[in-house]
Order: sequence, then structure tokens, then C-alpha cells
Amino acid sequence: MQTPGSVQRTYLTLLLGNTLAASLIWGINTIFLLDAGLSNLEAFAANAFFTAGMVIFEVPTGVVADTVGRRASYLLGTVTLAASTLLYVLLWRIHAPFWQWAVVSMLIGLGFTFFSGAVEAWLVDALKATGFTGDLESVFGRGQVVTGVAMLTGSVAGGLIAQETNLGVPFVLRGLILVAMFVLAFRLMHDIGFSPEKSGRVLTEVRKIAAASIEYGLRVPSVRWLMLESLFTGGVGIYGFYALQPYLLKLYGDPHAYLIAGLAAAIVAGAQILGGIAAPRIRRLFSRRTSALIATATVGVVVLGLMGILQNFWVVIGLVVIWSLIFAASMPIRQTYMNGMIPSRQRATILSFDSLMGSTGGVWAQPLLGRVADLWGYGPSYVVGAAISAVAIPCLALSRRQNAPADTVRAVAPAGGTGAAESL
Repeated sequence: MQTPGSVQRTYLTLLLGNTLAASLIWGINTIFLLDAGLSNLEAFAANAFFTAGMVIFEVPTGVVADTVGRRASYLLGTVTLAASTLLYVLLWRIHAPFWQWAVVSMLIGLGFTFFSGAVEAWLVDALKATGFTGDLESVFGRGQVVTGVAMLTGSVAGGLIAQETNLGVPFVLRGLILVAMFVLAFRLMHDIGFSPEKSGRVLTEVRKIAAASIEYGLRVPSVRWLMLESLFTGGVGIYGFYALQPYLLKLYGDPHAYLIAGLAAAIVAGAQILGGIAAPRIRRLFSRRTSALIATATVGVVVLGLMGILQNFWVVIGLVVIWSLIFAASMPIRQTYMNGMIPSRQRATILSFDSLMGSTGGVWAQPLLGRVADLWGYGPSYVVGAAISAVAIPCLALSRRQNAPADTVRAVAPAGGTGAAESL
């Protein structure tokens, strides 16, 4: 019999495995692409095709999560991501042309869309079905800690393995871990508190779920402005993280010190652990969740700009720590706020649609910032990124003006619709 404790353990196990697999290449991904012969523009354009894949496939995979099941969606994600990751290694070995990188990057995006929204929706519904009465921010905060531990381990290991072997080995290990996660999820993850709608044609379900994401997402002002905020922060965040690899190696003075790139990702991971622990405490400093989000976003813009202006290795390392802490601490607050404004039936779809908005930001922001890096250097690209991120602050303020109940109450929307939120 499932209990709130067993549900949380399964959730944390899935986060641990997924993040460990992903983070093995986080510290070296940009270096990997540049080593394959791509320019900065092409490398970040490949990342943009990855995020474009997420944009294209978010709604169809949301259909899988809401009509077939969240478990099925997760299992498909592990298979797709493992296969496309191994294809990346093949492209690197043969120095493939850019169009092939674009296609495989979109397949990797497909793999991640099977995950986005589905696991979080599975957690929230399963906790409610098993009688959980605690604070969601504490659960998401523990998730941040586990994610940070896995990222810390994977990023350092990935950088060290690449330095001792070659840049392709961490990608192969990532594929193998994802296969192992398929087996674990098949045994541990079962849909609880949610009955998939298995009837109806696929196209009909796509239209229905797309309409639901508009009805309960874009047409709800507080949700709409929160989603629009990610158009400006999503792509900048991805670029900011992956550009750190070549940027720090340049500041360090050794383009082959892959361990330094791995350690940079590990710093982000360590900050994520502390940020996850700090999230509930930061939330208590403010009467409203949007106040916390606006404050962290403002500080984040300033820090990101300073990372581009103060081009000193150790200074930038310190700023990376602050930037990562801010991001990690704000995420559980944002997750709780978003979940408190959407109904259970459409939760996976709307969370996926929110992820889609962030991915859309990545489609246009990454090639733009990559081109800035080619023309003027990595430092100026961070300053431009800070300016883009600043546009998100008014969006958060507009979401705050709607006075949504979830802004001040620890809440999750009831399973039946859009009525008043209830405590969870």
C-alpha cells in the first residue's frame, strides 16, 4: 500500500537517477559540441533545436501523460533520451554536419518532454490520494536537495571521466543510467490518485488538452503572467549555465581543463542543495510568494550582469554561487505557486505548457546570445542575458496583482476544477 512517505521516496529516487544521468554531461556539453567542430552560434543553435523539440512535443507528450498515464510518459522518456544521447556520441565521432545535430537535438528535446510535467503531476496527485497534509514547498525543497546532490556527483564525475578518457564516455554512461531508471520506474512508479482518460482519438485529445491548457493556463491572468515570465528567463538560464563551461576555461587559461568545467557545474549543484534547504525559510520572509519571486529575480539580474562585467576567474566563480543559490531557492516557491492555481485533471498538461514557454524562450535566446559570444565574447553575452531576464520582473509583478489564493495560502487546486484551493 502506498503512503505519502513511499510516494516521496519514489519521487526522490526518480529525481536522483534522472539528474545523475543528465548531469554527467552538463559540465562538458558545450565543450563537446565545440570539439565536434561547431562554432558558438552552431553549438547554441543545436541547444536551441533541443528546446524547439521541447516546444513542438510538449503538448503531444502532455496527451500521453494525461490520457495514457504519467508512468507511461516517464518510461517513454527514458527510452527516447537514452537512444538520442547515444546518437549524439555517434555524431561527435564522425564530426557530423550541423543539420544532423539539429535533428538529434530535437529528439533529445522529445525525451525530456515526456518527463516535464508528468513526474511533478504524478507526485502532487499521489500525495493528495494518500492523505498527505504537509507543505508542498518542503517536498519540492527536498527534491532540490536530492537534485543538487546528484548534479554535484554527476558533474564532477563527468568532468573527471572526460579528462581521463574522452568527451564521449560521459554520454555513453548517461545512456546506461537511463536504461537502469526505466527498470526502476517500471517497478516503483504507479499512477495513484489519477485515472487516465484512455478513450477518444488522439487528435481529439490533443485539441481537448490544448484547449484546457489555454482555459486553465493562458486565460487565468495569474498563471499567464507566470508563464510569460519564463519566456525571458528560460533561455537565458540555459545559456548562462552552458556558456559557463568555455567561459570559465577561458578565464582559467587552459582550454583542456575539463575538470574545471565539471567543477563549475558542481558549484551550481552545491548551491542547488543549499537553495532547496533555504526555500521554505525564504518563503517565510515574505507574506506572498510573488514577493519572494520578484526579489530573487531582481537580484539574479544584477548578479548575471556582474558575471559578464567582472571578468576574473575567482570573482565569476563567486557570482556563479550566488546566481545558482537564487535560482535554486526560487524554484520550489514557483512550483508551489503554480500548482496551487491549476486543477488536478489538467495538471500535467499545464505544467508541460509552462515548460513549453520556457523552452520557447530558449529557442530565440540561445542562438542570439551565442552570436553575441562569437562577435564580442562571453562576458558581453552575459550582460545581454541579464537585460533579457530583466523583462521578466514586470511579468511577475502583473501575476502578483491578480491576488491568487495560492500566492498566500499553502494550497493545491482541488481535483475537480478551478474552485477555491484547499490545504495540502
